[in-house]
Amino acid sequence: MKMAELVERSGVPLATIKYYLREGLLMPGAPTSATRAEYGDEHVRRLALVRALAGVGLPLPRIKAVLDVVDSPEPGLFAALGTAIAQLPPYPTDDVDERYPRARAAADVIGLTFDPDYPAIAQLEQALARAESAGIPVTPERLAAYGEHAFGVAKYDVEHLPRGREDAVRYAVVGTAVYEPVLTALRRLAHRDLASEMLTPPSDPPAGAWHAGPHDENCGDRRRPDR
Repeated sequence: MKMAELVERSGVPLATIKYYLREGLLMPGAPTSATRAEYGDEHVRRLALVRALAGVGLPLPRIKAVLDVVDSPEPGLFAALGTAIAQLPPYPTDDVDERYPRARAAADVIGLTFDPDYPAIAQLEQALARAESAGIPVTPERLAAYGEHAFGVAKYDVEHLPRGREDAVRYAVVGTAVYEPVLTALRRLAHRDLASEMLTPPSDPPAGAWHAGPHDENCGDRRRPDR
């Protein structure tokens, strides 16, 4: 397809496509002349991936790192997914304790593999340290409860991972970025429902309670409970 068709099919403006070509985010087309090239479905897919990565807030260098993982035949898919997901925020600051004592202890409580080279370990260490600094440290009991449900969520994610390398990387990186806010929102909604039940005094009689009517107990009459 010509550039005009690539613009139409991808929905990406011409100027943006040219920028992606210059930056190496989009592979060149097959040249047909000194100034023209042919593009294929792989270019449409690549543009969709780049836009998805940009859409979840990845800066250009990290988008390039993800694309390098997609394009490289090595390492294996497991290692590739780890490298790709490492491009996602939060990015640990320089002051994080690189011995990761809190993350190590948390991994022991939950039963997770402690791999100091895996980026989420540094993220966990920083998050636990910040909770400590705020005066609300994460207790082992809370870690155990969180860990149980985290395993359930992760199990579902991994079981539904696409098998193709590019699709798997896209699912892992973009899916992680767009699904994590869903988990946060659902948790907050659950907080609201539970807090409403536990902390709000009842304003209405409980289901099945007798309602006083015009002829209350003083008049020797009661209404039947609500059904």
